[in-house]
Amino acid sequence: MTSIPPFTPPERLLLGPGPSPVDPRILQAFTRPTLGHLDPQFLEVMDQVRSMLREAFKTKNDITFPVSGTGTAGMECCLVNLIEPGDEVVVLEQGYFGRRMADIAGRAGGKVHKLDAKWGEGFTPGQLETFLEGKKPKVVAFVHAETSTGFRQDVPELVEVARGAGALTVLDCVTSLGGIPLEIDRWGVDAAYSGTQKCLGGPPGLAPVTFSPRALEKIQKRSVKCVSWYLDVSLVTQYWGGPRAYHHTAPINNVYAIHESLRLLLEEGLEARWKRHREAHERFAKGAQEIGLRFVVAEPHRLPQLNAVWLPEGVDDKAGRKRLLEEHGIEIGTGLGDFAGKVWRIGLMGHGARSEVVDRVLAALKKVLGR
Repeated sequence: MTSIPPFTPPERLLLGPGPSPVDPRILQAFTRPTLGHLDPQFLEVMDQVRSMLREAFKTKNDITFPVSGTGTAGMECCLVNLIEPGDEVVVLEQGYFGRRMADIAGRAGGKVHKLDAKWGEGFTPGQLETFLEGKKPKVVAFVHAETSTGFRQDVPELVEVARGAGALTVLDCVTSLGGIPLEIDRWGVDAAYSGTQKCLGGPPGLAPVTFSPRALEKIQKRSVKCVSWYLDVSLVTQYWGGPRAYHHTAPINNVYAIHESLRLLLEEGLEARWKRHREAHERFAKGAQEIGLRFVVAEPHRLPQLNAVWLPEGVDDKAGRKRLLEEHGIEIGTGLGDFAGKVWRIGLMGHGARSEVVDRVLAALKKVLGR
């Protein structure tokens, strides 16, 4: 029988679009003894996670918990619970993940209308208002922090327009939760989802979601069952709250990790965490300009935690990233979709949003680019 040695991963500085570097405290929490998924002490941890998530999302929504799965599971959870066959759904598509939302909405039986923007740009309330004329949308879905382009979309005005048309709003917060200002209740967002591996700085595996009372009412009044049994909120919430009925075996150690991620976030303070991400970006932007890198997104809408830069002329995408990885131990991301082979995406998220990390990646980029 072939003997396979234990796997020892190399040390990498993860500065792509996710996962991000994991704080040692979170890694330590992940390795603690596994409890049963209905153990009374684990149920207490679940309650604490829900409470801390409400603070992170800035919401009082009772239906707030982490879905077992990555960010896309959160996306699917929000969409399939709120969309019934034949519902008109408007998706604002400005990048790769807007496209994914539209695909999932269609699979859920929605009649999807897509409002497109050029990659690297976003939408104005006037554009949405004009697009909604003559339509009766039940859901309007869009991305807050588009990971594929580095664009930050203004939220409150779009929510106001959608609500005026009688629609619920679904917001993709995968790359924004914990990294930039996000206020679910004040902005009037009906459903939102995120991931643990971005600005929360944990390992991938859970997707925080939150549903407003308006969204919950829509779910409770569905005329047909949710197309997904596993992601059906009416079932999952019986495990995450209320009677604690068995639904699935939760990824126990991932819950330990998000528990510690949220403890770290709230210890630091939301405003302080947002400020740290902004300062890391400003330090990177100054250095990037000095070596001739150009940002994809104009400054007013640029994400601090996801820096999308045009690939310099004459630089090969794969060869450049390979050198960064093999010679400097740094992983960055390539472009997706319309930006494939044209853009580098450099994440400064969670534990990676620190000045010493910025200085290290800038020094490596200078060598690889010959600057």
